[in-house]
Amino acid sequence: PVCSVARTTLITSVYAPRLGTQYHRKIHTIPLPEGWKMFPAILNEAGYYTTNHVKTDYNAEESPDTWNESSRDATWRNRRDKSQPFFHMQSFAESHESTLHFSREQMENQKTDTDPASVTLAPYHPDTSTFRYTYARYHDRIKVIDKKIGEVVKQLEEDGLLEDTFVFYFGDHGGVLPRGKGYVYESGLHVPLVVRVPKKYEHLVTLPVGSRTNGFVSFIDFGPTLLNLAGLDVPAYMDGKPFLGPNVSPEDLNARDETFGHADRFDEKYEMVRTLRKGNLKYHRNYQGYYPDGLQNNYRYNMLAYREWRDLYEAGKLNEVQSAFFQSKPPEALYDLEKDPHETVNLAGDQAYADRLGEMRNRLGKLVREMPDLSIMPEPIMIQMMKESGREFREHLPEMLNFIAQAYEIADLAVLPFDRSREELQKSVTTGDQAVNYWALTVCCQFGKSAASLEDVVREQLTNRDLLIRLRAAEFLAIIGAEKPQATIMDILKTSEDPVVNLMVLQSVVFLRDVHGYKFEISPDDVTAKIQEVERRIEYLSQPE
Repeated sequence: PVCSVARTTLITSVYAPRLGTQYHRKIHTIPLPEGWKMFPAILNEAGYYTTNHVKTDYNAEESPDTWNESSRDATWRNRRDKSQPFFHMQSFAESHESTLHFSREQMENQKTDTDPASVTLAPYHPDTSTFRYTYARYHDRIKVIDKKIGEVVKQLEEDGLLEDTFVFYFGDHGGVLPRGKGYVYESGLHVPLVVRVPKKYEHLVTLPVGSRTNGFVSFIDFGPTLLNLAGLDVPAYMDGKPFLGPNVSPEDLNARDETFGHADRFDEKYEMVRTLRKGNLKYHRNYQGYYPDGLQNNYRYNMLAYREWRDLYEAGKLNEVQSAFFQSKPPEALYDLEKDPHETVNLAGDQAYADRLGEMRNRLGKLVREMPDLSIMPEPIMIQMMKESGREFREHLPEMLNFIAQAYEIADLAVLPFDRSREELQKSVTTGDQAVNYWALTVCCQFGKSAASLEDVVREQLTNRDLLIRLRAAEFLAIIGAEKPQATIMDILKTSEDPVVNLMVLQSVVFLRDVHGYKFEISPDDVTAKIQEVERRIEYLSQPE
């Protein structure tokens, strides 16, 4: 549910966690495996003129044949042969998150066309003038985008091409209101989509005009759909399926009732969340649920609404639903979207849903293992392996499959009651295997004080040579109040020469300071290896509390 990851998924038609492109924004660009191409390159190869105006921001490397043009001047109008078929991609920034980064003075002096009193607020947002103004301003920006799309359609009409051209109009994530972009709730994943089908090509669409389908469409499906409409084969490496064109029956489309969602690092904020939606039921798997959704992200908190939301929480002025954003999450959750479209009532503990919960837990577990979902491998390890070998990460899969399988087995101990997980966790905390060690300690952090009986075996890991294992051990002991984390964490920061490890360490610092009240004094000189995201964390931690 965040731009670069969603856009990479769209252009490759491959799930980002399978490719290694799941982090926003990339620290290391992922090369596509040999023989894999972004779908515009396949269209280009087939004779299409491919243009992009103007944003790419992909986490994967583009091949030189992806675009004939990619610039602010790119347009189908530049092709020499006006009979040549074309594919054109155009992005608009007028509703970007930054358009909601206004000041209090601007809010007071710039009226919105949309009446703030007319908007309907989500139940997880407080009903304040700031939130109402933010909603109204966002509605205004969408109207601007609608006008921009209208201008593109008018250009096609002026060129006599409108009735030869399929037009897809969509966002690249659910929206930028708080708890939208970056989060796997429907507010972040549910993307608007309108497709205009020319009359002359209605025979390629098997659904009757005016009919409705309940089938789900995902970004992985866009590329295969365009290839199918163009009469081209869909490569086997693509995860998606066509939703328009030949051989797509209404029955098949209506039967598509499952979607997979994922969220990982967003700028400097780490988390790993996976979702599976099946019809109107949606399952969340929070692999690091002890981190609150509202944990600091500098760019996000440029928005007045975000800052006010947190201020009201800290002042104790929010109700239970509004407060949840700033609190830890359970390892799994189940929501009935028909009754609860805003995902505020967790049914995971409701016996009436016990069978469905088990089914969806098992289905998601099978999905991430078979993919395999690479986020079970911490980002620093993934990047280091690529740097050392000079190969894209998927080439390492044969040697990593056992690591991945073991890691998922240990990570999933978090969904069991602690008394059923305790023995395996105790053994796994002390094993010599990095994957098992790391995830056992992460699960301990998720259990929190329920796992306090493991204090002694976790304490032994404070001297582990692996910096990430030491970090998780210090984090757990701090969560349960057994050991102050400052000495261990400062030693890790001064020892580490890996900026991505430092980024994970500073996430823990922010969490332990803001949520658990531990005091830290960190200056730029305390961190030797830095990247932009590390600088953001240091900037935030340097501010007076």
